[in-house]
Amino acid sequence: MMLKLLPKTNIDFLKYRKAYYTLFALLLIGGVICFFTKGFNMGIDFTGGTMVQVKFDAPVEMSAIREALSATGAESELQSFGDHSFAISEKSTSSEVGVVQARIEKALDTLNVPYTVLMTNSVGPAVGENMTERALWSILLSLVFIIIYVAFRFSNILWGVSGVIALFHDLFVMLFAFSLTQREIDLVVVAAFLTVAGFSINDTIVIFDRMRENIHLHPKMKFGELINLSINETLSRTIITTLTVIFAVVILYAFGGEVINSFAFAMLVGCISGVYSTITLTTPLVYTWTHGELTDGNQAAYNKTAVKQTAAVKREESAAEGYAPKKAVTKIKRTRRNRK
Repeated sequence: MMLKLLPKTNIDFLKYRKAYYTLFALLLIGGVICFFTKGFNMGIDFTGGTMVQVKFDAPVEMSAIREALSATGAESELQSFGDHSFAISEKSTSSEVGVVQARIEKALDTLNVPYTVLMTNSVGPAVGENMTERALWSILLSLVFIIIYVAFRFSNILWGVSGVIALFHDLFVMLFAFSLTQREIDLVVVAAFLTVAGFSINDTIVIFDRMRENIHLHPKMKFGELINLSINETLSRTIITTLTVIFAVVILYAFGGEVINSFAFAMLVGCISGVYSTITLTTPLVYTWTHGELTDGNQAAYNKTAVKQTAAVKREESAAEGYAPKKAVTKIKRTRRNRK
C-alpha cells in the first residue's frame, strides 16, 4: 500500500490557470531582461582557458589549495583525481597559458609541499564553441524525443507539447537562477539540466496515466473535473517523490563540497520548479487546448471515444495473454455445428 503524505484532497487546480499563465509570462519577461543585462557566467568548458594538473608528494587538503589559489585574486576551479593529484583550471586566452601556470605554481609554492606539474593544457575558444553546440543539441533533442514519446504513449501530440512547455519552464527557471546568482555553468550543470528534464516529465506522465485511467472509470465526468481528480489523486505521490530527491540534494548542496555545489543548486531549483510546472502548466494547457471552450455534448463524445480506445487496448492485451474474443469463440462453435 502506497504511503500517503496528505489526506484526500479536492483542490480545484484549474480554477487559477489564468494566474499560472500570467506568472509564467512575467517569469519569461524577467528572465529575458536578466539574460541581456547580467548574462551568464560560462565555465572553462565553454569559454576556453588553461588547465594545470599537479601531483603532490604528500597529502594536501583541498581547502588549503583553494585558499592559496584564492590569494592570487584569480578565479580557479579545483578538481581532485586521487593519489594527491589535482587539476587547476582558469579562464584565459591561448597567449596567457604561461602566465596562468606561473601564477598557479607561485600559489602552490606557499603550501611548502613538494609537487610535480604533470601537464598543462589549453582549451581554445573553438573547443568551447563545440561543447556549447553539443550541449544545446543534447537539450533540444531530448525535448523532441520527449514530445514524440508522450504523443505516442497517449495518442495525442498536444499532451506531449504541453509536457515539453513545462520542461522549458523548468530549464528557463534554472537558467534564470544561474544568471541572477552568476554561478558558473559547466558541463556538470548541463548534466543537471538534463536530469531535471527527465525527473519533471516523469511526474507529468504519472498524472497523464491517471487521467487516462479516470477517463475509463468516469466516462460521464467533465474533463476539467477529471483533471482535478487526477492531480489530487497523485498529489501525495508527487510530493513524497520530490521531497525524497530534495532532501538528498540539500545534503549534497550543504556538504558535497565546491565541485558539485552548482550541480546540487541546479537540481534543487529544478526539482522545486518541476513540481510547480507539472501541476500548474501541463494539465491546464491540456485543458485549455483541448476542451476549454467545448460544449458538454462534445465533451461526452470525447469521453466516449476515449473509452473505446481504452477498451481496444484491453482487447489487445487479452488477446496477447491467450484469451480469444467472444465473437471468435461463437464463430468456431457455429463452424463445428455445420460440420456435424
